[in-house]
Amino acid sequence: MQTYKQPITALFTLALLCSLLANCGGDNGPSEDQLAEAVQTYTTGVHASYEASLTSATTMDAAVDAFIGAPSETTLQAAKDGWLEARNDYGPTEAFRFYGGPIDNEATGPEGLINAWPLDEAYIDYVEGNGSSGIVNNPETYPTIDASLLTALNEQGGETNISTGWHAIEFLLWGQDLSVEGPGARPAADYVDAPNADRRAAYLAETSDLLLVHLEELVDAWAPSSDNYRAEFEALETTEALRRIITGIGELSRGELAGERMNVAYAERSQEDEHSCFSDNTHNDIVNNAVGIERVLKGQYPGFSGTGIADVVAIADADLAVRLITEVEASIDAVEAIPAPFDQHLMDGVSDDSPGRMAILAGIELLEGQTDTIVAAATALGVTINVT
Repeated sequence: MQTYKQPITALFTLALLCSLLANCGGDNGPSEDQLAEAVQTYTTGVHASYEASLTSATTMDAAVDAFIGAPSETTLQAAKDGWLEARNDYGPTEAFRFYGGPIDNEATGPEGLINAWPLDEAYIDYVEGNGSSGIVNNPETYPTIDASLLTALNEQGGETNISTGWHAIEFLLWGQDLSVEGPGARPAADYVDAPNADRRAAYLAETSDLLLVHLEELVDAWAPSSDNYRAEFEALETTEALRRIITGIGELSRGELAGERMNVAYAERSQEDEHSCFSDNTHNDIVNNAVGIERVLKGQYPGFSGTGIADVVAIADADLAVRLITEVEASIDAVEAIPAPFDQHLMDGVSDDSPGRMAILAGIELLEGQTDTIVAAATALGVTINVT
């Protein structure tokens, strides 16, 4: 597994020196210009991150189209590989949520169409014990599978009735994960001569295309020099912009990542509650989410780096900034140490003293603990945040 940790930047080291020697920002910490630089780095970094996600998702979509055009185990594996690569690029962008921005605006945000989970497999396609379940196998009710239909059906009648996004694509590629040791094993024949193979192919093609549409919306929302959300964000009072930025990583750290994505599955021993259960990619999801927090703090994004939140915290409180970075790097080390696949540690009978479950719990506790330091960092910048 690759190493995700990003190095301490020269900007962070300089900020520490400024704080220790002369307090570059003045008696009250960082200057308004320095805080504005951190906000600018964030908006540029968000755009770069969504662009990277869109690029790899486009590559995945091409592999999906190639598989649909010539279904075989080889082309199916290429589509799966494309999903895994694209998923890794999307994971860090979860740090840009939880404050009502373009991704999860209550009225217009596409998050529920992109990354909603857990997913009821039977809502989409056949499952073990029911070969005729799902939208795919119901041509009488849904004669035409297209983007409008899939969008309208997403979460219709229940939160687990997910019809679009990463996990719908994942299920259509891997199928149910019925193996103790590996991921799902959907055969390529499901797209050749199985019942409703043509409808299954249409569904996969449409939901993959839809993902690109929604990612393009996010890229556009954060594009520079446009009349868009980014322009509105950069026009905010600096303290409000920082409040949103730090709320995003604080909520992800404890309530979402440590809580919903790790502790629920850990405590309930529920494979259905792990994030990418069909592909057994949950361990990478967790690591990449944690890396998203680190990127915001260090100001390091795909192809771009600048003044991170930790840089300006260091000017206000050098010791706090060091503790913050140390804790975040420790949490990444901890979640990287969780043995894959994640679901092996959720089975009944696996002892809480097993290395896998101990590693999950260690990651949960570190992510929870670092959230208090994130809140303290906000306070050091004169910002109050409330996180769960």
